[in-house]
Amino acid sequence: IRIEMRQKRDDKRFLKSNMTKSPMTKSEQLLRIDDHDFTMRPAFGGPPIPVGVDVQVESLDTISEVDMDFTMTLYLRHYWKDERLSFPSTNNQSMTFDSRLVKKIWVPDMFFVHSKRSFIHDTTTDNVMLRVYPDGNVLYSLRVTVTAMCNMDLSRFPLDTQTCSLEIESYAYTDDDLMLYWKKGNESLNTDDRISLSQFLIQKFHTTTKLAFYSSTGWYNRLYIHFTLRRHIFFFLLQTYFPATLMVMLSWVSFWIDRRAVPARVPLGITTVLTMSTIITGVNASMPRVSYIKAVDIYLWVSFVFVFLSVIEYAAVNYLSTVQERKERKLRERLPCTCGIGNPDEMMIDPQITGYGSMDVNTTGNYGMPENGGRQDRILAQVALNDPQITGQVKPSRGYVNIWIDTHAIDKYSRVVFPGAYILFNIIYWSIYS
Repeated sequence: IRIEMRQKRDDKRFLKSNMTKSPMTKSEQLLRIDDHDFTMRPAFGGPPIPVGVDVQVESLDTISEVDMDFTMTLYLRHYWKDERLSFPSTNNQSMTFDSRLVKKIWVPDMFFVHSKRSFIHDTTTDNVMLRVYPDGNVLYSLRVTVTAMCNMDLSRFPLDTQTCSLEIESYAYTDDDLMLYWKKGNESLNTDDRISLSQFLIQKFHTTTKLAFYSSTGWYNRLYIHFTLRRHIFFFLLQTYFPATLMVMLSWVSFWIDRRAVPARVPLGITTVLTMSTIITGVNASMPRVSYIKAVDIYLWVSFVFVFLSVIEYAAVNYLSTVQERKERKLRERLPCTCGIGNPDEMMIDPQITGYGSMDVNTTGNYGMPENGGRQDRILAQVALNDPQITGQVKPSRGYVNIWIDTHAIDKYSRVVFPGAYILFNIIYWSIYS
């Protein structure tokens, strides 16, 4: 009785397991899926299985300088031979399957080295294709989007050229078990002619193969997809270089404004300094915090120095003018009053020297400066000292006091030195980085 009960119990378990087990499809029966252990690689224990790879780049989506990465969508195709999947065929016609059969057979365990994110597209179904040929050759294709790291050198930004790489490698199988290679060499990489980027010009794609060593597991075959990008400069010319140059040129306008027009020159200098600060802040906000100087930093900070020096130049002019006014005020206090001179007509400014005509000494508060401010500020005081009560001398004599004041000289030199130095800087800058 116990034997019969045990037999009935086993029969129920067998029937239950058969009910839960999905029935095999005709294609699976043809490929003899259940007759082999597909957890093992083909020809296990023998030589490494060759797996050829080719790639079709669909799009190069984004290049991020802040995150130092790029995003690429591609078709990744694998080629190998698994004799366990061979099947008889009269017309040598292959069979194509979707992702459901992929989970039941052996496929290469590829992964992207230094990838941050990646996924297989699943709209409207999983974008996976498996094609099996009668002789056991297999084509395995999938559509993947991957975001991978790209170490960028921004020392020449934005006049730089960057080279990024996408690296493909087997995760579990060393070169003793799996030999990974480009199926058709450099022709294994195909790109869409319509691929374009807003900031970069794609110069070239090419492939290489190397061995990667891990101390704990061994040597692995690694495939590289290299692509070179050259940055478009026109955007940065409009947004960064031209505004900075215009601000520097605007700061030069103060050299042509009268030094006594403080409300005009001071706000002009402050406005250009603040605008340059805003441009520098805006550029650095969209860049990673690297520890070296970029090409755009050199240009912006040199431009900032030129703008700042124009403000310092006016401070120097204003200070020297104040000093000169104090000296001239003291000079007027030392000059004798015309009321104590016997012949006040003899005290006059020599018109042949100044070109301004006769003027009273007491009017020297205007410093002999015409309204247009076009001539040098100078005073030639010619004082006739004939009265013994003033000079204390018996014999008449003539004394000359010459005071040369040229506060416009700094402005005049700045009109030439500042533009000349900035033009020289631009010539050197663009000859180095272009």
